[in-house]
Amino acid sequence: MQIVRADEMGMCFGVRDALAVLDRIEAPASVTIHGELVHNGDVLAALDRRGFHQTPERARTVPATPAVLITAHGISDRERRRLRAADKQLIDTTCPLVRRAHEAAQALQAEGRRVVVIGRRDHVEVRGLVEDLRDPIVVGEAGEVTSWPEARLGVISQTTTQVGRAEAIVAAIRAANPHADVRVVDTICSPTKARVAAVDALLARVDALVVVGGRDSNNTNQLVARGRAAGVATVHVGAAAELDAGWFVGRRVVGLTAGTSTPDATIDAVHARLRAIAATAAAARPAVAGPPGAAPAPRAPQRTP
Repeated sequence: MQIVRADEMGMCFGVRDALAVLDRIEAPASVTIHGELVHNGDVLAALDRRGFHQTPERARTVPATPAVLITAHGISDRERRRLRAADKQLIDTTCPLVRRAHEAAQALQAEGRRVVVIGRRDHVEVRGLVEDLRDPIVVGEAGEVTSWPEARLGVISQTTTQVGRAEAIVAAIRAANPHADVRVVDTICSPTKARVAAVDALLARVDALVVVGGRDSNNTNQLVARGRAAGVATVHVGAAAELDAGWFVGRRVVGLTAGTSTPDATIDAVHARLRAIAATAAAARPAVAGPPGAAPAPRAPQRTP
């Protein structure tokens, strides 16, 4: 069994930068992380062990600590004002690409457009985007699009939205609202696009795919959906321990990719486990018999990817 890694996968620079800020904090107990820093249980457990306080994403209580860390997903300006009014020091690790989406939404609204946000309405990033808008619309699927009375619409996307999904929704918006001037700003982040392009290239080469990442990670779930839509057997795991060797029986080439919240160490552990499964399968494979009376052919050295 050969294992092939995607050319682009794992943590994006926004998450890495946020973790780097946390690494430099000398007094973790004085800081509350406002919501879930990343959709990864191992990372969250490590932060807990260091002494950081963490609040649920939907919590609206004022943290007791003097400092509050804003995650890469960002928050609304309204929420920032609420925290500053409580005299909290804000440590802002909002991803620059998420900040750009906020700016785009505000600019579209300033043009007199009703803003449509493509994304998961229950996602922390989307909630941060819409809290600063007047009567926004959130659309997750093309089937949710309807005709709206406004003559001017502005469309942005959650930064981790799949490009194809966003394009389908935009087409549906234009079709359902022929009376409207629709302006679209592409706010899908480059790491999301790169990981999708990399997994698409990988799918042409493999007969199975392993996707590593949190169950609540939007971009990880999209990579899983991408593999399954292509007809490739796909499994979603959060850690190496979740891999079942039986699932790989008969697999020839297995692709490996990961979402933008997945640490390198987790990816490497999954890869190592896949190599071990491959080595065990190779050792158990019976030797091919030669012609009657012939000496057994020497076994070629087994290679693991």
